[in-house]
Amino acid sequence: MTVFGFHASHEQIHPRALLEAVLHAERAGFDAAMCSDHFSPWSARQGESGFAWSWLGAALQATGMSFGVVNAPGQRYHPAIIAQAIGTLGAMYPARFWAALGTGEASNEHITGDPWPRKDVRAARLRECVDVIRALLAGEEVSHDGLVRVDRARLWTRPEQPPALVGAAVSVATARWCAEWADGLITVNAPAAHLREMIDAYRDAGGRGPLHLQVHVSWAPEQAQAEALAYDQWRSNVFAPPVCWDLETVEHFDAVSADVSPERVAQVVNVSADLGRHVGWLEEYVELGFDQIALHHVGQEQRGFVDAFGAEVLPKLRPGG
Repeated sequence: MTVFGFHASHEQIHPRALLEAVLHAERAGFDAAMCSDHFSPWSARQGESGFAWSWLGAALQATGMSFGVVNAPGQRYHPAIIAQAIGTLGAMYPARFWAALGTGEASNEHITGDPWPRKDVRAARLRECVDVIRALLAGEEVSHDGLVRVDRARLWTRPEQPPALVGAAVSVATARWCAEWADGLITVNAPAAHLREMIDAYRDAGGRGPLHLQVHVSWAPEQAQAEALAYDQWRSNVFAPPVCWDLETVEHFDAVSADVSPERVAQVVNVSADLGRHVGWLEEYVELGFDQIALHHVGQEQRGFVDAFGAEVLPKLRPGG
C-alpha cells in the first residue's frame, strides 16, 4: 500500500509553523513526512530557510511518523557531519528516518565561497560522500583523500540499523546511476511517461528499495485562488536543469521568472480546486508503483490543504476508498 506523506518546505514556512503543520498532518491522516534542506529559498516571496536538521529532531520527537530529508553532502556539508546527523537521528528514532542524497544546487552551496563544480564533478563528489557516510555508519574509521577529504573520522553514536540512503534524481540517466549505490529512489512529479522511464532505468540497472515521489500541488476552495497561490509561490521553480542547479541567489530566480506564465507553472504543479482531480492525479502515480508519495502544497498556509486532503483525498486512495 502506498504511503502518503506531508512535505515540509523550509524555504516557504517558518519552522515553528512547519512543526505545527506536520503535527496537524499526522492528526489528519498523513502517514509520513519529509522535508527540504535549504540555506536559501527559491524566491524572496518564499522568504524562509530554517535549518532542517534542528527541525527534524523536534518533528521526530513530536510525532510518530517516519521522516526523510533531501540533502547534498560535499560542499556546504562535510560528509562526516552528515553521517553524524544521520546516525544520531537513526539512533534516537529507529526505523523512522531516511536521507535522500543529491548533487545540490548552487543557490545553497555557493555560500562556502568555493567554486561550483561541473555536474560530472558534483556526481563524482557525491559518490565519494556516499562511500564515506556508509563506512562511518558501519562503524569504520575513515580517512579519505579525493574530491572530499576525511581524516581519521569515526562515529561513536550509531544506530543498530543504518537509515536508508536514497538517491535523488530528476533525469533517467541519474536514476540509472543511483542504482549503483542507493537504497531507494526519489524524484518529483513529471509526466507519467518520464516517470515510468526513470523507474525502469533504476530497476533495470539493479536499483533496490522503495520508490519515493514528491508531488507539488496547489489547492484552494476556488480555482482562481489555487492558481494564484501556485503562481505567487512556485513560478521561480519551473526551470529545468541546469538552470535550477546553477542560479545562485533569490534575485537571480526572481529575475528569470518575471515573465513566467500561470500556464507554465501548471506544468510543474498539479493546480486544481477540484479534489477529485487531485485524486485522479495521485492514482496515476500509485499505478506507476511509487511506494511513498509526499504531497507538497506550494502555498504558505497549510491547514486548509491538510484538512481537505485528509478528509476527501487520502481516504479515496487507500484500500476500500
